[in-house]
Amino acid sequence: MNSSIRIAAIGDLHMGEDNRNRLRPALERLRDRADVLLLAGDLTKHGTSDEAAVVRDEFSDLDVPVIAVLGNHDYHSDEQNKIARVLREGGIKVLEGDGVVLDIHGQRLGVAGVKGFCGGFVGRCASEFGEPQMKAFIRHAKEVAGRLREALEGLDADVRVALTHYAPVEDTLAGEPLEIYPFLGSYLLAEAIDDAEVDLAIHGHAHHGCERGMTAGGVRVRNVAQPVLRRAYAVYSMNGFGLEPEHP
Repeated sequence: MNSSIRIAAIGDLHMGEDNRNRLRPALERLRDRADVLLLAGDLTKHGTSDEAAVVRDEFSDLDVPVIAVLGNHDYHSDEQNKIARVLREGGIKVLEGDGVVLDIHGQRLGVAGVKGFCGGFVGRCASEFGEPQMKAFIRHAKEVAGRLREALEGLDADVRVALTHYAPVEDTLAGEPLEIYPFLGSYLLAEAIDDAEVDLAIHGHAHHGCERGMTAGGVRVRNVAQPVLRRAYAVYSMNGFGLEPEHP
């Protein structure tokens, strides 16, 4: 049997000069524990390219591939393109409606990612009705989910992972106020994940949520926001048959 693929993941780091090198000591031995590292957005505090340089320095030269999506904080200063460019200078693969396939232990790991967007969940979601602003809001949510669907379906891989910032399910929001659920994610992301028969979905954004959830189609979902994990990263061990018991 092929060796398991070990996926490390973390999100919502909100980095800047004041927390430079905060995670680096724990990352130095990452190669011993994981084959790839996924970053689930909100990497910067205020979305500046200077903050992105701190992220780049923190996650460069780790001897494992690093794959990221941006989050809403990374868009705040309208420098998201600069941020992506700075991260790529450090060898970090930044996804937005595209994917990457890695050869790990003779298996093909495919990761597709988008930032995602909000809108809510079945029974408590906004609709494309009414004012032009509301219609544009929901159309954007649909467009983003469509890009995730296309990227996932385009992966030629043995194991497929969806990487987003916004949550695809309500399960991992437990602990957040119900009033803000519509601003934390969208069921449209989960529909794309289920339709593409994904093996694992990783997201962040919900600081007061919980780690584990599942889509209606049975895909395991993990909220890796750092305030939830309360550690440098989580590691999920996978093979072509699904998610195995996770590392502590």
